[in-house]
Amino acid sequence: MAQKTFTADGDYARLDVYLAAHMPELTRSAIKKIIDGGNVTIGGKIAKASQPVKCGDAVIADIPPAQEYFAKPENIPLDIIWQDENLAVINKPQGMTVHMGNGNYEGTLVNALLYNLDNLSGINGVIRPGIVHRIDKDTSGLLVVAKNDNAHLNLSKQIEDKTCKRQYVALLEGNLKQDSGTVTTYIGRDPRDRVKMAVVAEGKGKLAITDYEVITRYVGYTLCKFNLKTGRTHQIRVHAKYLGHPVVGDPVYGIKKQKFDLNGQLLHAQRLELTHPVTGERMTFEAPLPQYFTDVLNKLKEL
Repeated sequence: MAQKTFTADGDYARLDVYLAAHMPELTRSAIKKIIDGGNVTIGGKIAKASQPVKCGDAVIADIPPAQEYFAKPENIPLDIIWQDENLAVINKPQGMTVHMGNGNYEGTLVNALLYNLDNLSGINGVIRPGIVHRIDKDTSGLLVVAKNDNAHLNLSKQIEDKTCKRQYVALLEGNLKQDSGTVTTYIGRDPRDRVKMAVVAEGKGKLAITDYEVITRYVGYTLCKFNLKTGRTHQIRVHAKYLGHPVVGDPVYGIKKQKFDLNGQLLHAQRLELTHPVTGERMTFEAPLPQYFTDVLNKLKEL
């Protein structure tokens, strides 16, 4: 177990904030686990995450060795839209994390892929085999999985070159003023809450471009389709909030009081268009809106 000793160079409102500033190599969640495990002392006494740190305090952190995790096959049913020996297109359900991380070690898409598919590319290692791109845990819909490294490299290049087209459908709060448009911003970590993403100033984040178009207007809501021109974390959800119309059911960027009994945002990766990495054939896949999504739409009244 490694040990780090600090002498506080100033006053800090919280211990976890102090350690995050002085141990940038660790994530906030890792720091929290170390503190919650009783491995940090201030002045020789075990400290809590919320404890203030005063200038001159002796802070000692005992850091447990990093654990290695390997994804294991799990008998989890998958909706495989299409597959051959090079790739598979999966319709991921809402509530399923794509790969291990942040405390999710079981029940992920990767666990299911290892059980249901014979081969997966190894470029992303033992934690994320086959994963070319991701969608959020509570976002449903299509993503492509690579079964070998050559296919993985080709598909990744298509995403980088923006020749792999990804179209989403979302129900937004309120009614958009324009029938269509393009949102161009920079997205980075929210300076007030590092767990969230936010629209930030140029130089503070990465360029993010999203096209949107209204499909149907309802009383108090708008059904829209979104086309990603870039692939930033939470891009559609952040841009929807930026427009003043967050995605319905979004627990992070949405409104606090939800009218519907939902387990996450009404955001669905409906359409995926790509070029087959071996045959060169242009392929298009579509996945219908999940039942919980259409149930909400059926309750709404069109304008």
